[in-house]
Amino acid sequence: MKFPKLRGKALLAPMEGVTDVAFRLLCRNYGAAMCYTEMVSAHALARMNNATLRRVETAEEERPVGIQLMGQNTAHIVKAAEFIKENRLADLVDFNIGCPAAKIVRQGAGSALLKRPNRIKEILDGLCGVGIPITVKTRIGVKKNNANIAKIARMCEDSGVCAITVHARSQKQGYTGKADWSYIKLVKESVSMPVIGNGDIWVPEDAKRMLDETGCDYVMIGRAAMGNPRVFRQCNDYLEKGSYEKSEKSMSPFLEYLKIAQDRDIDFVKLKSQAIYFTKGIYGSAKMRLAISKAKAINEILNIVENIDG
Repeated sequence: MKFPKLRGKALLAPMEGVTDVAFRLLCRNYGAAMCYTEMVSAHALARMNNATLRRVETAEEERPVGIQLMGQNTAHIVKAAEFIKENRLADLVDFNIGCPAAKIVRQGAGSALLKRPNRIKEILDGLCGVGIPITVKTRIGVKKNNANIAKIARMCEDSGVCAITVHARSQKQGYTGKADWSYIKLVKESVSMPVIGNGDIWVPEDAKRMLDETGCDYVMIGRAAMGNPRVFRQCNDYLEKGSYEKSEKSMSPFLEYLKIAQDRDIDFVKLKSQAIYFTKGIYGSAKMRLAISKAKAINEILNIVENIDG
């Protein structure tokens, strides 16, 4: 099955506690070509866990959208993908073999699977038989000095995966050090399916440089988009016109997020977390974050934001 045809080059990465439906819709409004849900436990989804079911809620307006699954039990993963397909929740399922978080690795999931290529093959063969486009998000390997990314990428393609996202760090690096984009280029030269580059894209110039240096088809933006959906509009402008507006940071995008979130039943704890992300780079942000952390209601957060921003 084929990867969806996208209008832009910049995609929103799946991020725990960040990429809820309201934030994804906001990023789409700002020009993200496609967004992914937060990573979802296939085991929990297969058991119809209520909290997990809320995580896979999507909106028609954000299509195309991808739901990211993690796990290591093939039966659970396939069952979860079948549920997504049967309920038309997404346009594709992304399987995570790159998450470096200790709690995920201890389960034998995420980047821990990079040590078990045979299990990856088994899972992907099952997923690709479900009848929904399957993508993979991975790291370059457990350690940089024994990176097996080219082999993994070819195996993914052989199983029927329609695109691969390469975060150009190893599991052991976590989010430290520098992403080595040469591995993205290596993957692009090793497979014919679309390759999505990820890692150390902070500004539009980085996005263009990654596309130029690696030949990848798309770029995926994660941490730079937290509280900053404008980065997608800036990337699109820079890639199309060679320039972009470097607007002063403000909390106005958060107010846009809040309006969407209130229509989507986003819980208050998440709203507070998102508000804190949106303070990044704003004058007086430390004081604002402290005040937001003590807020007990949405109106309190609004008063804080309006007093600082106004």
